[in-house]
Amino acid sequence: MAPVAPVGAEREAPRGAAGSVTLIIPTFNEAGNVAELLRRLGGALPGDLPCEVLFVDDSTDDTPAAVEKAAADHPFPVSVLHREVAEGGLGGAVVEGIRRADGDWIVVMDADLQHPPHLVPELVGEGERTGADLVVASRYVSGGSRAGLAGSYRVAVSRAATWLAKGLFPRALRGISDPMSGFFAMRRSAVTDGALRPLGYKILLELAVRCRPAPVAEVPFVFQERFAGESKSTAREGMRFLAHLASLRSAAPLARMIGFGLIGLTGFVPNLVALWLLTGAGMHYLPAEIVANQAGVLWNFVLIEVLLFRERRRHRHWADRVGRFALLANADLLLRIPLIAVFVGRLGMEVLPATALALVTTFVLRFAATEALVYLPRRASTAEPGRRTRT
Repeated sequence: MAPVAPVGAEREAPRGAAGSVTLIIPTFNEAGNVAELLRRLGGALPGDLPCEVLFVDDSTDDTPAAVEKAAADHPFPVSVLHREVAEGGLGGAVVEGIRRADGDWIVVMDADLQHPPHLVPELVGEGERTGADLVVASRYVSGGSRAGLAGSYRVAVSRAATWLAKGLFPRALRGISDPMSGFFAMRRSAVTDGALRPLGYKILLELAVRCRPAPVAEVPFVFQERFAGESKSTAREGMRFLAHLASLRSAAPLARMIGFGLIGLTGFVPNLVALWLLTGAGMHYLPAEIVANQAGVLWNFVLIEVLLFRERRRHRHWADRVGRFALLANADLLLRIPLIAVFVGRLGMEVLPATALALVTTFVLRFAATEALVYLPRRASTAEPGRRTRT
């Protein structure tokens, strides 16, 4: 990762002064937008507002050079942090910016001018006036509009994503009408840095669910058309958003266990399909049962990796995880029959309730063993968030 390089700054950036602002702008190939963005910010931000602008850049074009050129006459300190590896996508860029922010307030906005720069002082002012920890620029309150969201398809996707997020997190998103907004202000003191595990571009959702800022306020805004360049919203980003939702929703152990069980139920489909194909090809049903069971195991492993344990995969090689998961899944079959025998022979239970109890017991044991032996939690870092290095 390249060091943070201040450009075009004639005075020191604010260091935690009351009401001071760090404006974090994540960029990916936005060279055509940064000059106009900085020009509008220069005209919108009051001269007495202690403010710094930090671009966190993942670009493959000349965006950093465009920022340096445009920042030469800017009235506020402007810095660029170029990341060689875009870990966590746009959300990861924002988190990296938060770690290096000096302001009392963090304001996050896009570089494409769909977020109007003149609203930055209003977001911070609303937070100071109301005492809110989080102020969201919303398209869905009176006076707001999604006019710049091109096409009925994108409007429908945005609305569906909003309903889905609010349905999954009714408490964490209470008071937030636009959890998909990428334009907001948050007190730096309300950010629990170590809890953030962003994936994709919906960083507000990550902050609201993980950090639970309260109280929350909203300011209406009209979503503008992109000034230059192309939208970064793709089908791949949509899939990352769904994976992010699943990761957030499964953060609690009980939720993970429920998700583990539901995924296990879906594994019957590939299991039965594989069994049908193998027996249809002439294989004896007993070895076919064993082989088909591996299809269900592999299916379950992929879904669990993506939806439940995305954050706990780095401490083991994927082949090690596959082997351990398959061993536990198949051991479940070997354990279930002796348990049924104990329940029936020693405890005098009927076969059906004994089978049901054995299923529940082995499920709980397999879930606990999977967490402990395949996806050991990483130790939470106790280090202070990284601060800005100045050159």
